[in-house]
Amino acid sequence: MNVVFQTDVGKIRSHNEDCGGIFQNKDGHYLAVVADGMGGHRAGDVASEMTIAYLKNEWEETENISSPEKAEQWLKEHIAAINRLLFDHSLQHEECQGMGTTIVSAICTDQFATIGHIGDSRCYVLNQHGFQQITEDHSLVNELVKTGQISKEDAEHHPRKNVLLRALGTEKEVKLDIKTITVDEHDQLLLCSDGLSNKVSEQTMIRILTSDQPLAEKAEALIHLANEHGGEDNITLAIVEFSSECESG
Repeated sequence: MNVVFQTDVGKIRSHNEDCGGIFQNKDGHYLAVVADGMGGHRAGDVASEMTIAYLKNEWEETENISSPEKAEQWLKEHIAAINRLLFDHSLQHEECQGMGTTIVSAICTDQFATIGHIGDSRCYVLNQHGFQQITEDHSLVNELVKTGQISKEDAEHHPRKNVLLRALGTEKEVKLDIKTITVDEHDQLLLCSDGLSNKVSEQTMIRILTSDQPLAEKAEALIHLANEHGGEDNITLAIVEFSSECESG
């Protein structure tokens, strides 16, 4: 597998509340994660950094994730555990009250990828069937689109576009959406925060992901475009290419 992770503060914000990474377990399988923190007094970066540190430590000690059922169970258990840790931390530290984070995560093996998410950070897949968004935003505007109250085009510029209906760490329990897909050689997964998906169209994502550039240059090109289009938010992405050749950045 080829993998790359990159994050950028963007052009407006003074600090980066996004966090993420791509980690290997004892069997060489990858966990890719992107978390977009939120909360006052810089508590957003506390939430996203705690989430990534916990998942990294747990994943690196894991082995025998040999089936989709085991992968789904691992994500459910560990994301529920970090949710409780974040919620308790916010109760015990006044400056962190109300903090939370989105999360999109993918356990990647040679046969399948298991994707879990909460919030509006996204996972896309590029394969022989085309390019599609696997995750569904847990946001107010997406709910308005689903119920036919606004169009998809209206949603792009809606004033409450950033209102989430679900986040990690804001309540004692949270529902994780989870899905497993089969993967073939040369399929690509793109995980990203809304700092990318709000600024770069799917057509542009396809153009860059299908180019002959090395994976690291694809990531750089996507971040560059998000900044070119305003860069008002932090921009974070992970790309996993299912390949027998090895390249990482």
